[in-house]
Amino acid sequence: MASQPILLDTPPSAAPVSADLLDRVTRQLAATAEAYDRSGEFPRANFDLLAREGLIGLTVSRDLGGRGASLSEAIRVLGAVAKGEPSTALILFMTYHYHASPARAQGWPKDIYERLARDAVAGRGLIGGLRVEPELGTPVRGGLPATVARRTADGWAISGTKIYSTGSTGLDWLSVWARTDEQNPRVGNFLVKADSPDIEIEPVWDHLGMRATVSHAVHFTDTPTPLDHAVDIRRPEQWASAAADPGLAIWNALAISTIYDGVARAARDWLRAYLNDRVPTNLGASLATLPRVQEKFGEIETLLQVNRTLVRDAAARHDAGDPPGAAEVNTIKYVATANAIRAVEIGLELTGNPGISRKNPLERHYRDVLCSRIHSPQTDTILIAAGRAALGN
Repeated sequence: MASQPILLDTPPSAAPVSADLLDRVTRQLAATAEAYDRSGEFPRANFDLLAREGLIGLTVSRDLGGRGASLSEAIRVLGAVAKGEPSTALILFMTYHYHASPARAQGWPKDIYERLARDAVAGRGLIGGLRVEPELGTPVRGGLPATVARRTADGWAISGTKIYSTGSTGLDWLSVWARTDEQNPRVGNFLVKADSPDIEIEPVWDHLGMRATVSHAVHFTDTPTPLDHAVDIRRPEQWASAAADPGLAIWNALAISTIYDGVARAARDWLRAYLNDRVPTNLGASLATLPRVQEKFGEIETLLQVNRTLVRDAAARHDAGDPPGAAEVNTIKYVATANAIRAVEIGLELTGNPGISRKNPLERHYRDVLCSRIHSPQTDTILIAAGRAALGN
């Protein structure tokens, strides 16, 4: 599927990632963001850069050669990557999450997990969860997948179709949500090497924004995988408690919040330069000198400051061993993504036609930030849960 990324000769340092490195990564990713948006290709060069800087294995534990980064540190890095090119950040987040949460890949068979962890430290080993299906939709709303894992003499044969498969053409490992063909089926994650036979990627991802996520449809036709690569399969009812794991919720909510906040910050930076550089002849001074413009730009700054405060506080609480609950962090995701969208919309209000011209990045940032609405849990799920809790039922 993907060309081989650059491998590291030595494991990365366990020290925190420097601000200078993150600034450099943001600038380098931003330089090609428009090209990836227009081509819709997997951002391979971006991951080569992240591999060279030792950032793929950021959340792998130190005893396996990684940095063992905290949630707060991972959020810093994802924010810098997203500000440069958000599709790259979304793909990277999946790998970070698998290595950061004991409830996910670290509960897999030890030798399999360690192989993936050491791959990530070496600058490869990108993994993504393939869960959504044409009929089922997203499994967070319940139901059994149509994708079936059938026992064979050598292991499993997987058949079915996954859609919205983030990172599809560039992943090294696919974690496929499927059910067994047993009389009483089990459901869970089957790990499939991306270059396994009988996998077809259908290039159907042609969305409004986040186009370099290459979230294509992936078809499996008796695709083989070893017996022990059924890394986490359970009875359907046993997944209810796993889905409620606050560790999973906080990583998802804060990462999604951070990625789209990064988009809004990139839009804010472009807008600041535009307003300072634009000097209408009838004004004789830059647009940035107008009180109305200053007021609206201050509104953007306030929205983004709220995001930073909410996300940093929740991450710090998690790292200190006192994490907020799933319902609370999901409301952070709701507020932060809404703030990010509003921040970019204000930029469009201030710029008019130039803001929606494809020659200016604000148009791309707006398309990208709107995609925040589709990530699980979605607004109705978040607000119903919050309302029920507040009403005591």
